[in-house]
Amino acid sequence: MAHPAQLEFQDATSPLMEELLHFHDHALMIVLLISVLVLYIIVCMITTKLSDKLILDSQEIEIIWTVLPAITLILIALPSLRILYLMDEINDPHLTIKAMGHQWYWSYEYTDYEDLGFDSYMLPTQDLTPGQFRLLEADHRMVIPVESPIRVLISAEDVLHSWAWAVHPGHQMDAVPGRLNQTAFITARPGVYYGQCSEICGANHSFMPIVVEAVPLNHFEAWTALMLEET
Repeated sequence: MAHPAQLEFQDATSPLMEELLHFHDHALMIVLLISVLVLYIIVCMITTKLSDKLILDSQEIEIIWTVLPAITLILIALPSLRILYLMDEINDPHLTIKAMGHQWYWSYEYTDYEDLGFDSYMLPTQDLTPGQFRLLEADHRMVIPVESPIRVLISAEDVLHSWAWAVHPGHQMDAVPGRLNQTAFITARPGVYYGQCSEICGANHSFMPIVVEAVPLNHFEAWTALMLEET
């Protein structure tokens, strides 16, 4: 979770989010250099009383201020396109989970691993224990093994939803009724990660949290066995 007065992004937990953070720093540095250059030109134009006819009418300068922005856009576009293609890569997932959006809760199915499915509702404030977060904790978490490629199939049964836990792993996908979208990710380290439906899906839109718990493989197998006993 973020802490007070935090200036930077939270630590990434997936290779894709690391790429997104690197691209953010890359683009921010370009924007900073452009801003400094423009500010320098403005200050020079205001403070100096001299003028140069080559600046007022010069083909060379027009070529420069046309070519440089084009090069800058290329430097931003190429890494961006690379990340877009990486986001669509789904290579031999170890586990497939189906996430269905409802008004206003999520349901998860682990049918390719075990015949396991459950609903995930937000915990009411009065049921929270110390250390749990209000409006973010769910009664059943989506548990996944760490360091394993996970594919999530996302859809909805009623209206548009959005399965988004984009802070740490950098993933967000719309849940569209009648359409099956998919996304894939790898979680690099154990932890509990929170998200929320980011689509305006009705009155309780802000009360359908997403809680993903990444655990070692042996803990994941023990959890599935326990869930099967409960169901």
